[in-house]
Amino acid sequence: VQLLESGGGSVAAGGSLTLSCAASGFAYPTYCMGWFRQAPGKEREGVAIIDSNGRVDYTDSVKERFTSSASDDKSTIVLQMNSLRPEDTATYYCAAATLCGGGVPSPAEMVAWGQGTQVTVSS
Repeated sequence: VQLLESGGGSVAAGGSLTLSCAASGFAYPTYCMGWFRQAPGKEREGVAIIDSNGRVDYTDSVKERFTSSASDDKSTIVLQMNSLRPEDTATYYCAAATLCGGGVPSPAEMVAWGQGTQVTVSS
């Protein structure tokens, strides 16, 4: 299983960024795939999850601002981040899990991770 993120960068508050994750080496349609983030000194937290049926769940702090989607062949997932805030600053990770329950999973439930991409939002 390989996951490769791209698209991080620096932006002023209120701006937008788009992250992409290219997946290979596993049967994506049967997996859940999602986005996590980790800010300095904080625990890694779930941001969004796409289950095997294409349903997307978001953590409360990003609802109405972030949108995640999958490509038609489900080998790429995207996280569109709008109205970014300084508190969104973190390293963002793409991750995959074999099973998902309802809602954004904990990091412990994920079985594969990308290397991460930095997102910095200045005030």
